[in-house]
Amino acid sequence: MFNAHLSAKDEMVEKFLDYAAKGDLEKISAMISHSTTLINERGEQGWTALMFAARNGHYEVAKILISNGCDKSLVNKSGQTAYDIAKFWGYKHIAKLFINGGDSNLHNLLPCTGVGDQEIYFNREFLNRMSEKRTNSEWLAAKQSSPETVFIVFYNLNLLVTSGPDKETASQPNVKLCKLNASSVEALLKKIDTTVVFLGVEKEVKKSSSSPTADEDGLVAWFALNTDEDPTECLKSIDANSFYIKRPMPDLLFLNEDEAGVTAHARSVLAWHSRYKFCPTCGSETRVDEGGHKRTCLREDCKSLKGVHNTCYPRVDPVVIMLVLHPDGNQCLLGRKKIFPPGMFSCLAGFIEPGETIEEAVRREVLEESGVRVGPVQYVSCQPWPMPSSLMIGCHSVALSTDIKVDENEIEEARWFTRQQVVDALLKAKQAVFTMPPRQAVAHNLVKHWIGMNANL
Repeated sequence: MFNAHLSAKDEMVEKFLDYAAKGDLEKISAMISHSTTLINERGEQGWTALMFAARNGHYEVAKILISNGCDKSLVNKSGQTAYDIAKFWGYKHIAKLFINGGDSNLHNLLPCTGVGDQEIYFNREFLNRMSEKRTNSEWLAAKQSSPETVFIVFYNLNLLVTSGPDKETASQPNVKLCKLNASSVEALLKKIDTTVVFLGVEKEVKKSSSSPTADEDGLVAWFALNTDEDPTECLKSIDANSFYIKRPMPDLLFLNEDEAGVTAHARSVLAWHSRYKFCPTCGSETRVDEGGHKRTCLREDCKSLKGVHNTCYPRVDPVVIMLVLHPDGNQCLLGRKKIFPPGMFSCLAGFIEPGETIEEAVRREVLEESGVRVGPVQYVSCQPWPMPSSLMIGCHSVALSTDIKVDENEIEEARWFTRQQVVDALLKAKQAVFTMPPRQAVAHNLVKHWIGMNANL
C-alpha cells in the first residue's frame, strides 16, 4: 500500500519502482510511454527501476529500460550499479545487457552447431536406397524372387521380430528383425492386399564367381511387406520365437542401430500407404508404383496425373523439438505430457505449419505450450520418427522471457531445471528430481549436447 502523504510525483515514482521490482512489463511500458522522466528516478537507498529489475532477474523490464535510455552508470548508496547488482545475484543474462545492450549476446549461450560424430537412433542408413531402380519393374520382380533377397514383414504396421539368443535384461529385451527369404513370403506376395515397398540394397556388394547378369548383379535387395490381416499362416520357415511388436513405443527402441534405421524407413512408407489408399485429389482408387514410393490415381483425367503433385508421394511431417535455454545460460525448460511415465520431462515439440520456417515454428510452439518467448534459434540435429512418419528437427533456442504459463491442453507442466539437475537426470543419480526420455530419442541428445557430456551416457 502506498504512503498517503506522498506527492503525486513521488507516488508515481514509487509505483514505477514497485512494478520494476515485480517485473510487470505491461505497466512499466505504459508508464514510460506517458513519461520517460521516470526512467532514472530513485527510491530509497538510491535504487533505480533498472536496479530493481537487475536484482529480481526481470530481463524484459531491464531491456525496455535500457532501450529507452536509462543511465546504466548510476550507483545506489552502497556504490553499486545495476550491472554490479545483476552480477552479484547471478543474473548473467541481464549483466550482459549492460555490456552489449541487446539480444545479440544471447546467441553466445547456444552450444556449437551440430552433434559431431554422435549418431542418433533411427538415423543410420544401413541400405543404399537406389531410387533409380524403383521404376525398373523387371529388376524389382527379379529381386523379389531372388533367394538372396531379405524381406521384413508388418501386420497392420506391427513389425515381425524375433527374440535372439543373446543376453536379455528387463530393461533391454533382445529383439531382432525377423528376416525372411523369397520362399518364406511367396504366398504373402501373391495376396492382393499386401503392400510391397522396396527399401534398397545392402551397401556391400556380394562377390560372384561368374559375371553378373541382370538377375545376379551381386546386390542384396530388401523389401518390406504389410497386410491388414494376420499373415502368419502365409509365412514359411519362420522362427518359433517370432512375434509382432504391438507397442511401437517403446518396443521399436530395442532394435540395434542398423535394424532401427531400416525399420524407420519401412514403417513410415507403409503407414503412408495405409492412410492414402485413395487419391487425395479426386477420391478414386490408386495403385502402388515405383517400388512402393508412389501411388498413382486410376482415373485417367485426374489432376494428380498432370504436372507436379506431391499428393502421390509418401509424406513426411516436419516437427520441431527444442531445448529452450534460460537467458542465464544455466537452466533449460522441459515439459511433460499426461501420457508420459511418472516423473519424466522432455523437450517441447510441435508440428511445423505450412508457410512457416523452422525458427518461427520453434518460437510459436514454445509460446503456445509454455508462455515463454524465444529469441535465437539454432538447428542441432534431426531424427526420423516412424510413429507414423515424422521428421523431428532438433533445435536449441534461448528464452527472452522466463515466466511459465502452460497450455494445459498441450502439456500438464513445464519447469526450468538447473544444469546440475539435468546432469543428475542423465546420470540417473539417486538425487535426480526428474527422469529423461530414453537415449534413443532426439530430445535426450539435445539435452546431452547442451550439457556437453559423453555420447555413451
